[in-house]
Amino acid sequence: MTFGYSSSARAEAPLIISPSHLHQIVKENQTVTILDTTWFMPDSPRKAYQEFQKRRIPGAQFLDLDEVASAHELGLKHMMPSGVQFVEACEKFGIQPSTHVVLYDDHGVFSSPRALFMFRSLGHRNSSILNGGLPLWDAKSFEVDANPPSLPPSKSRYSLPELDQNVIRSYEQMVANSELNPSTSVEAELVLDARPTGRFAGKDPEPRPGLSSGHIPNSFSLPFSSFLETKEGPQGSTYTVFREPSEIRKELDNAVGAAQAERIIKGEATAVTTCGSGMTAGVIWLGLQLLGAPKLSLYDESWTGYAMRQTSTREKA
Repeated sequence: MTFGYSSSARAEAPLIISPSHLHQIVKENQTVTILDTTWFMPDSPRKAYQEFQKRRIPGAQFLDLDEVASAHELGLKHMMPSGVQFVEACEKFGIQPSTHVVLYDDHGVFSSPRALFMFRSLGHRNSSILNGGLPLWDAKSFEVDANPPSLPPSKSRYSLPELDQNVIRSYEQMVANSELNPSTSVEAELVLDARPTGRFAGKDPEPRPGLSSGHIPNSFSLPFSSFLETKEGPQGSTYTVFREPSEIRKELDNAVGAAQAERIIKGEATAVTTCGSGMTAGVIWLGLQLLGAPKLSLYDESWTGYAMRQTSTREKA
């Protein structure tokens, strides 16, 4: 995969950069803010901030995606923040509108695409993810900081952004779209579900207690792992990186068919990504970005919100 970097204040940064390029940026003292955006599933014993305190890329700060988020009526986590919340986070980390922001996570690629979706959707296009995250940075033998984390830099000024309303879908929109057959209706948006196939099919349980599995009608199963390649790290650990675009395209073809995939790439159809809680939907969103798909959106509530609302509707009926 080809990576690049532009230091122009108003330039749009590459969607993905490699550890070698980030290392060169830091070495040349170019302006960059590095954020650890690691997030773990609710049933994981690991805690993201504790891991950050132990090991991180030098100079990195920790961005908690559950904290920089809007309150939700169903209690859902890491929903898209308001413009005010986003500004407060950027100013806390010393980020200005021209700052190149590099986002990474401790899985390789998992939660950093969701963070990139947030930055890009709120107009901060000078943002990238680090392919392979901290594990690949470490595998390249670049310095890892294990000292107590330093305080954030001095606060900056950041203008209030506007969310691109075309990139988020609501429950009502998803219900209306689910009534359209994507095989026969050119109006239908193509809904791509990033959860594992067993949960999509209703055979495996959801990790959130009491939540039914299954899928939104007329949606397609496209596990986020299909866009990623697993690598072996030190001491037998594993991490993920994005596959080459040609391989991502094959996975998309397998999921929706070559004809529908072509419609997505050409912008003839909008693709809406969804998952369990809106986190790994970002992986599919970014993979489609790498293919140049121009019409992409994300269902922020994802299956958790959809299933909870469906259950509530049935109970009231």
